[in-house]
Amino acid sequence: MTNTQWMERDLRVLWHPCTQMKDHEHLPLIPIARAEGVWLYDFDGRRYLDAISSWWVNLFGHGHPKIAEAIAGQAKKLEHVLLAGFSHRPAIELAERLVALTPQGLEKVFYADNGSSAIEVALKMSYHFHRNRGEERSLFLSLSNSYHGETLGALSVGDVALYKETYQPLLIRNIQTPVPRDNSPEASEEALEALAKILDDWDEEIAAMIVEPLVQGAGGMHMYGPDYLRGARELTARYGVHLIADEIMTGFGRTGTMFACEQAGISPDFMALSKGLTGGFLPLSAVLTSDEIYGAFYCDYHEYKAFLHSHSYTGNPLACAAALATLDIFETEQILSRNQAKIRQISENLQRFTKLDPVKSIRQTGMIAAVEMIDFPAEARKGLEVYRYGLEHEVLLRPLGNVIYFMPPYVITQEQIDRMMGVAYEGIKSLS
Repeated sequence: MTNTQWMERDLRVLWHPCTQMKDHEHLPLIPIARAEGVWLYDFDGRRYLDAISSWWVNLFGHGHPKIAEAIAGQAKKLEHVLLAGFSHRPAIELAERLVALTPQGLEKVFYADNGSSAIEVALKMSYHFHRNRGEERSLFLSLSNSYHGETLGALSVGDVALYKETYQPLLIRNIQTPVPRDNSPEASEEALEALAKILDDWDEEIAAMIVEPLVQGAGGMHMYGPDYLRGARELTARYGVHLIADEIMTGFGRTGTMFACEQAGISPDFMALSKGLTGGFLPLSAVLTSDEIYGAFYCDYHEYKAFLHSHSYTGNPLACAAALATLDIFETEQILSRNQAKIRQISENLQRFTKLDPVKSIRQTGMIAAVEMIDFPAEARKGLEVYRYGLEHEVLLRPLGNVIYFMPPYVITQEQIDRMMGVAYEGIKSLS
């Protein structure tokens, strides 16, 4: 069957995420037949370089044989078993390795199914911890311009109006503190002064502060420096407020280190992981926390003290097997060190965008780079024009409004980096 035939079948029955479906009256939907490495192939034989890692999940290219083999091998042994009262080897081994990899003090692992679910777990755990200690803290603190997911709790602590405004009456209590305007020490200092005042005013009501460390993903790939994280960790600890590090997007090497928190030398009270955790193969998330927090729920039977939160597929063996294979690849192939040359090449390519009239600024943290265009009105949909240009030239770019960003799989070659960024450059240059 052709692309057109598959598209017609799709539009009769499917409702796609983050999509105004009416757009597909004039914007072709692209059914993908197969994928390999950085390339996606449609049913008409055209290919597209996956510059955004299929919503930031793919680390080592599509169809990586080691991960595929790990899943297939596990499927022959145990496809799933409930994780309440039962356990299995992949879940145990993955938890052990995550505890060993993450910052010191994160000693317990709670599994969920996806990033938003992990945020829900962390928020509920934090609130419940304080409640078990006899404190009623039902307010959460987050950074301006933040995004943490689209389930109601996760949406509550975000600050991107496009996602949040419609559902405001349904959301839990949340306030924002200013995110640093850039990655300079001065910006961090200003934002920390604002944070200190908020904590001083609200500390007895706030359960936790949640941050996307160093890079705010859906908030236009806004970036700030590690000084702010160090200061926020010190302040939250002083006021007895938990710090939740949402490393769903930034984790597993995206910022240049395994976890963004490492660049600040901090250990949060909770760390949420997902996306790259399984190399882009299967949905899985994990929330890591301390023995102290775990201990507040550990007691003789009391129905209101236990953490009664579950998902049917919690700790799925196939997903855990994929995650273990992903961690193996990091270890055996020296991914982080090999990425350094690619980070430099992305940086070199990025500089020339400043010469384009439609470009307002550029920024980069590790393997994440962004080109922010001038403030075109939303209805002009200039980002969509760049998206179309990219598809016409074999590159999948999915802008965030006026921000064109790059977050490719780590297997991307130097030639492919040049191609990816060259197409984006020409696409922006072509804007009228």
